[in-house]
Amino acid sequence: MRITLCGTRGSTPAPGQDFVRYGGHTSCLAITADGAAAPELLLDAGTGIRTVTRLLAGAPFRGTIALTHLHWDHTQGLPFFAGADRNDARVRLLLPAPGGGAGAAEAALAQAMSPPSFPITPGELRGAWTFGGLEPGLVPIGQLTLLAREIPHKGGRTFGYRVSDGHSAIAYLPDHDPADLGPGPDGLGVYHDAALDLADGADLLCHDSFWYAEDFDPARTLGHAAAEYAIGLAAAASARRVLLLHHRPDRTDTELDKLAAGLQDSPVPVTLAADGVEIGL
Repeated sequence: MRITLCGTRGSTPAPGQDFVRYGGHTSCLAITADGAAAPELLLDAGTGIRTVTRLLAGAPFRGTIALTHLHWDHTQGLPFFAGADRNDARVRLLLPAPGGGAGAAEAALAQAMSPPSFPITPGELRGAWTFGGLEPGLVPIGQLTLLAREIPHKGGRTFGYRVSDGHSAIAYLPDHDPADLGPGPDGLGVYHDAALDLADGADLLCHDSFWYAEDFDPARTLGHAAAEYAIGLAAAASARRVLLLHHRPDRTDTELDKLAAGLQDSPVPVTLAADGVEIGL
């Protein structure tokens, strides 16, 4: 399968000349199954989802969008995703089940996407849209399988995901606060069961790196993890490679280069995510 990094910034977009090489779009990964012409699964719908339209080569999006949670930087691009806001689009949108029965998932999304906060509601997007709530477990999506696990993150129910095609697997934890469960062995958080399940033997662990150990304060995480925690998690779970994403919005290209250089002797190979990069597994 192919993974296209459409948005790798956290919290808020980061435009400007200091953020060109790593990019400024917020969270979105596009996953294309082996042999498929276009992505059928999108993880999150930050501003990076706008760039998925070009991957469709003029076709409508017909697939699934799985949101890890409902914070703005993971949903704000949704109404601007032209490939899905058209009459011939077919979209299934999934998010952590908010409770409340039928219609609850759409209503939860509409809390931020409806007047007076936004001109239209989710139900007014063109095409055939369905909205569903997820509980932890497995979800088949065409040739892919999505595994959802609940993970700690401040400000609402949050999932991490694992996507597999039967041959390769990626784990995706863009917002993760393991220190909420205790300091763990390194003071950066606990290697808890849900995180270990998602990362177990993964070819690629895509993980929150809002903080680095040098600026990590367990009393004020803002719901996020340190890059060094992600590396430790990969080692504990035998993941093959770490992709650090959800970069803090004020970290410039130069600062990220410096931080990347300091991680080159890590026990697991580490790469910093950049918008527009495609990874084949």
